[in-house]
Amino acid sequence: MRKEPTWRIPVGILGLLLALAVYGLVIARYAPGLIGGWPTLVQTIVYVVLGVIWLLPLRRFLIWMETGRWG
Repeated sequence: MRKEPTWRIPVGILGLLLALAVYGLVIARYAPGLIGGWPTLVQTIVYVVLGVIWLLPLRRFLIWMETGRWG
């Protein structure tokens, strides 16, 4: 258990916010042009998947923030 603050937590939070902002901007910029003509239900499914997919690497990232190791 960590007893002292570490630089990884604030840097990790800022990195996560930056990465999510970039990811969101890329999705907002390019996804409508690619899937805009698709049926609404299919668009909804695509946006839900894109909205959840950023969670996949989050576990390892949080482990790194806490321990300094990626696994």
